[in-house]
Amino acid sequence: MDITQVLFYALSAMALGSAIMVVISRNPVHSVLWLIITFFAISGHYILMNAQFLGIVNLIVYAGAIMVLFLFVIMLMNLNAETEPQKNKWLKLAGVVAGGCLLLVLVAALKQAEVKGKIAMLGTGDIGLIRNLGKALFTDYVVPFEISSVLFLSAMVGAVVIGKK
Repeated sequence: MDITQVLFYALSAMALGSAIMVVISRNPVHSVLWLIITFFAISGHYILMNAQFLGIVNLIVYAGAIMVLFLFVIMLMNLNAETEPQKNKWLKLAGVVAGGCLLLVLVAALKQAEVKGKIAMLGTGDIGLIRNLGKALFTDYVVPFEISSVLFLSAMVGAVVIGKK
């Protein structure tokens, strides 16, 4: 086993463990913090697959901005165990049955998938490199890129105009 396989298994264990902790944590703030760890592990997988741009964007957008927003919303909602209504036992049973059906569908779909012998090439290829993305943006897609930049500029101007009133 080389270092990429060790990193893959470590990141996979970290992602699965923290994803399970997101679901079973009783405190919503702790769930958000476990979700941030999950996003870090997924970004590590992107970097292992030589897709640095996706890894960095995942960290900036999801682990940075959206998780901060989730934390603010959870803290502003002031969720307490006393104010949470008690769930009916039939509702819990329906949740277990729905989860079991989802698990059954996922297992059936994975049994039909042909993934035997197919392995991802780690650290090879240049599809996810930032250099290639920049080259494609500024040669093939320069007009849509500039149109989106004008759209973002007009949105910022509109936000300033609305904020000054």
